[in-house]
Amino acid sequence: MQLKIKDRFNKELPADPILVNTRRQVENACFSYAAPKTTAQPVLLHVSPEMLLELGLKEDDTKTETFLNVFTGNSILPNTKPYAMCYGGHQFGNWAGQLGDGRAINLAEIEHKNKHWAIQLKGAGETPYSRTADGLAVLRSSVREYLCSEAMHHLGVPTTRALSLALSGDDVIRDMLYDGNAAYEKGAIVCRVAPTFVRFGNFQILAARNDKETLKTLVDYTIRHHFSHLGSPSKKTYLRFFETVLDSTLEMIIHWQRVGFVHGVMNTDNMSILGQTIDYGPYGWLEGYDHNWTPNTTDSQFKRYRFGAQLEIGHWNLYQLANALYPLIEEAEGLENILKSYNEKAKTQYLTMMRSKLGLFSEEASDIELIFSLEDLLQLTETDMTIFFRNLSDFSIEKQSEGLDIIKDAFYVINDVSDTIRLKWKSWFESYTERLKKETVSFEDRKKKMNLINPKYVLRNYMAQLAIDDANKGDYKLIDELFQLLRKPYNEQPENEKWFAKRPDWARHKVGCSMLSCSS
Repeated sequence: MQLKIKDRFNKELPADPILVNTRRQVENACFSYAAPKTTAQPVLLHVSPEMLLELGLKEDDTKTETFLNVFTGNSILPNTKPYAMCYGGHQFGNWAGQLGDGRAINLAEIEHKNKHWAIQLKGAGETPYSRTADGLAVLRSSVREYLCSEAMHHLGVPTTRALSLALSGDDVIRDMLYDGNAAYEKGAIVCRVAPTFVRFGNFQILAARNDKETLKTLVDYTIRHHFSHLGSPSKKTYLRFFETVLDSTLEMIIHWQRVGFVHGVMNTDNMSILGQTIDYGPYGWLEGYDHNWTPNTTDSQFKRYRFGAQLEIGHWNLYQLANALYPLIEEAEGLENILKSYNEKAKTQYLTMMRSKLGLFSEEASDIELIFSLEDLLQLTETDMTIFFRNLSDFSIEKQSEGLDIIKDAFYVINDVSDTIRLKWKSWFESYTERLKKETVSFEDRKKKMNLINPKYVLRNYMAQLAIDDANKGDYKLIDELFQLLRKPYNEQPENEKWFAKRPDWARHKVGCSMLSCSS
């Protein structure tokens, strides 16, 4: 197994920001060296073939002891020094101070075919940022992260990736619902991959400490290696950098809204500087279309990170990043102007996205009313978002009177659709029909395009939980079945039609299906 190692940190950062210690508070540092914990008896469960190719590896490599040991933390690649990153963040709107990689260790940075990748193990043991935790991860959360990372990529959503999923062979104690009922679970390790794992919080912690020197070191490093097209670091470049991050963050969230994904923990320490989805904890896909839904039990009261608030929270988080960059720019006007552009960009992009979901490829002033009235209708009864939009592609002008029949499978309880609601649907389909008459795209072409926007298969929580339940019994076949299914989420896949279904009743209140926490 050969990887083209690129040891950037040791070569390019001055000595001061590199601090090696085991203290909780790590000052004047971007990261700390940290070695993965040796695992008892690791077992490789699954590997992403796409990520193997991206890293320049082969399937035969996965069968070697070297591969197993490196990607479970039992061996360190030659000429590398694993490290954990220092960052802070706002959690649920409150400044939390220093956080950092408490259970993630970066193994190395590599180059392959002009692409740069950082390789990271999640669940690899303690770091200087672990606080009182053990730095480990359990199988249930690792299965969810592994499957979702790759599923999101195939959905076309900007995301960090996953190379491998492995059992550590160690038991890990966790209180899954924070209710005092801790229990031992199977330990696991996910190998995560991304161009960089730098987050908003990496800059925030340095600004909060008034450590301008290290802040400049990190911002300049990030620009040189991940935003080099913006030019050499300068105040103007810092503003261009912030605007680029704003644009990519907005693009990511628009994609979340498109597929019905709810992140669940949009803390600033969970926001990638590249606008990639990162940290798959208590996430979920909308079952019933509901702007107020969040999968996170910790957020069940205030619903800060609910589906309908994700665009707003993205703006709030970018505001915090602007505050962190301000010490380098030393004037607010430029940052404020960029932030002001967010809402108009969000409105424009959201409407464009919703038009595409409805098969509308031109613009009409009436589209706003058509879209917003649909969103209101979808929330009058429990209506499955994925099934609704996928089946809507079967609607045509000639089938105006059949609209409700075409989408009826999306309703969780068809009896909940009262006569009043049926009339509202009839009225909406009449408006939709009139709007479609203004399109020049044929029914066949529109259906094809809609089915490239509206996925047929997503990783519903109950599906992941079924795979987790089997895995806890030592049966890992369903992990692979779901992985293969989600590699082609827009294809019909007749052999997998059973997964194109609403959440079953047994999953409505089951832990892991409806209730999820940040517990690892």
